[in-house]
Amino acid sequence: MDLEGALHRAGARPGDPLGLVVLPGLGVGLAAGGGPLPLAGDPADLVRRVERGLGPRWTWWSAAGTAAPLVAAGVHLARCHDVAAVHRLLVGGSRDDPGAAWAAAHDLPEPPPPARHREAAHGTGLLDLDGALAGDSGPVDEHGLLAAGWVEGRAFGPDAEPAERLERAARWAALAVRTAAAQQRVLAARPDPRPRPAPPPLAVQTGWSESAAALLAVELETTGLPVDRAAAEAVVAAEVGPRPDGPAAEAAARAARDAPVRELLGPVDLRNPAQVLAALRQLGFDVPDTRAWRLERLRGSHPVVEALLRWRKGERLATTYGYAWLEHHVSADGRLRGAWAASDGGGGRMTAQAGLHNLPAELRPAVAAEPGHVLVRADLGQVEPRVLAVLSGDAGLAAAAREDDLYAPVAAALGADRATAKVAVLAAMYGQTSGAAGEALRRMERAYPAALAFLRAAEEAGRAGRDVATWGGRPVRVGSADLPEEARAVRGRFARNAVVQGTAAELFKAWAASVRAGLAGAGGAGRVVLCLHDELLLHVPERDAGAAADLLRSALAGTARRWAGGDVRFAADVAVVRRWSEAK
Repeated sequence: MDLEGALHRAGARPGDPLGLVVLPGLGVGLAAGGGPLPLAGDPADLVRRVERGLGPRWTWWSAAGTAAPLVAAGVHLARCHDVAAVHRLLVGGSRDDPGAAWAAAHDLPEPPPPARHREAAHGTGLLDLDGALAGDSGPVDEHGLLAAGWVEGRAFGPDAEPAERLERAARWAALAVRTAAAQQRVLAARPDPRPRPAPPPLAVQTGWSESAAALLAVELETTGLPVDRAAAEAVVAAEVGPRPDGPAAEAAARAARDAPVRELLGPVDLRNPAQVLAALRQLGFDVPDTRAWRLERLRGSHPVVEALLRWRKGERLATTYGYAWLEHHVSADGRLRGAWAASDGGGGRMTAQAGLHNLPAELRPAVAAEPGHVLVRADLGQVEPRVLAVLSGDAGLAAAAREDDLYAPVAAALGADRATAKVAVLAAMYGQTSGAAGEALRRMERAYPAALAFLRAAEEAGRAGRDVATWGGRPVRVGSADLPEEARAVRGRFARNAVVQGTAAELFKAWAASVRAGLAGAGGAGRVVLCLHDELLLHVPERDAGAAADLLRSALAGTARRWAGGDVRFAADVAVVRRWSEAK
């Protein structure tokens, strides 16, 4: 096939957007400036050749439905525009199927959700299609909305001839390009909040990084986190005993875990919080619940507290992160895999399943580099107060951010110790006003008036039912103002914090996208294997450890310069380790 000639005739030029829909085992539908281009053949080979020849900005409805089979085949996709990810950025909320994205991009009423499961709607269900497309009159219906049969994937089902399926895929890719172009126009027209804007506009950059994060989420799920299974089993065995060989042994191990606590607390059901709370109150503990953080504050007051905390740790390992979890989620190749989302419904953070975002500290020694490799870990330091300095333009807080430890100059400005300064900053962002935070906040008002004014404005907007927005322009929906006073206060505190957390998530994803690109530019041997709130974990060949550490730092500096204008310094603690637990 003269692929280059076909692309040229279709109007595809290097670096331009190029629509993509994948039909596994059949081919791809492409769409360039000149229109749809159906191509039969191995999708991975076709896309790899186009990537090498044109370096396009791949444009798809969602990475989850389009990029997954390519990533699994080892294809590296350098740049993309993810319609679903950008729709979430523009509109907020969690719905991001093609029908909703098309309607928003064309100023049409949002259609009903697609009938099929969310993953199928994301990627048009190209990996698992059934059902015929009856009476097809095209992908756009008489109301200008996307036709349900196309959104639900039935247009690409096996009832049609291969050539017709490919032609429809190319038409569907062309609609993704049209939607992306409309999204880009909206992004480009948004005001740029940076003090010294430089092209491209911040909202456009944020759209690119959100798209890259969606692609990275697919790669994270495919690559997995390296786990030393023997070390993980040793940790579990030390806490809950050897692997039970049947229901009777499992019941005996459970009773053995319970025994030390029941000796102190009495014959209560430890898995019933109400019974545990009642027993604690009989011992004189006036606590509203039995959460671990609340019990931590009572350490040393009674032997039962220590016993309960140890029981909770063992119970969590036994029931959530025990032998069954290892068998189900850690593959034979020693990788922990779970589904990833590039943006949660509220703050926009990356999230993961299978315990990847809640792995107990006890299991961190089991996250280990494979032979010949190391883990390179980077953790953003004090990122939220630094983000607040960007959002508010507070010169004093920006000056404090120039230090590795931001809380040290804050403490000096408040005339307090470091611990009090940290309480003051966190209380300001979370809306805490009682207790020790009250006096600290009053000092914050005097030292950093612009930062506190920004947070108050966000809280007032939330209380009034007005949405707030992140630095990159993502709307944070707060709901109606027609609520009781207590509920309005909760919404206000949510808005106060969400605008900071959501912006921090955008910075993190822009940094992660830059690191991903740098790893690929270095030869592609290293991989991002975990994105945990403010922490990146890379798995790289040992010989590349120094270069990977330098990349993490330089990518952060470059990202902050583009993203914030360079007025606020961001810092990361970088460590090269063999096991995750070795990073401090």
